[in-house]
Amino acid sequence: MDAASLNAATMPGQGIRIEGLKKRYGSGDTAVDALKGVTMQVAPGEVVGLVGPSGSGKSTLLKCLGAVIEPSAGRMTLGDDVIYDDGWKTRDLRALRRDKIGFVFQAPYLIPFLDVTDNVALLPMLAGRTNAESRARALELLAALDVQHRAKAMPSQLSGGEQQRVSIARGLVNHPPVILADEPTAPLDSARALAVIRILGDMARRYETAIIVVTHDEKIIPTFKRIYHIRDGVTHEEAGEGRSFD
Repeated sequence: MDAASLNAATMPGQGIRIEGLKKRYGSGDTAVDALKGVTMQVAPGEVVGLVGPSGSGKSTLLKCLGAVIEPSAGRMTLGDDVIYDDGWKTRDLRALRRDKIGFVFQAPYLIPFLDVTDNVALLPMLAGRTNAESRARALELLAALDVQHRAKAMPSQLSGGEQQRVSIARGLVNHPPVILADEPTAPLDSARALAVIRILGDMARRYETAIIVVTHDEKIIPTFKRIYHIRDGVTHEEAGEGRSFD
């Protein structure tokens, strides 16, 4: 085990821990094993890259981690909670996704008829927090991401980079222990892509969030200190360059 892996394994808290995760589609002669025993860990405060060719299992792994589809076997821990151990350990998967997992996508998917603050505050309000609490948390994150001056703007009035920052704020707003970022820099130029990765790193450290970034983007791959390659349903870890590009 390299030094980066050892540090991740010994840090307090679970972050993301996956052990022997499998996913089979179909049965009998037509069965397809999309995941064949994936094991990986991301510590709180850490950002790792997940790369691999089309059809390698990236999307399946992300959907399992996001509690969108059910694995066939294995164990998943998010934060301090075992969420799957050869079966779901929680009945309310919607609440699990809302409270334990933040999502950042290639497209921001902001609600067009809500302003920036309400886009971010909506999730905590749906989780039962008061309007005042939710808006205060939203404004705190918008300030941390340097878009507080756009708090009353509508999504259509934002630049692409601003929209992605608001999307990151929305992903963090419920204090999830885990963020899954699916190609978050794909539509951005080099400068904005690197800015998004710096922001994710800053937010991971500030809020002790474990972040997985699924990417094909060659611009950002050198920024990761650890990278998981997935091919044919199996992951292989390697140390990354960890370049800051400051």
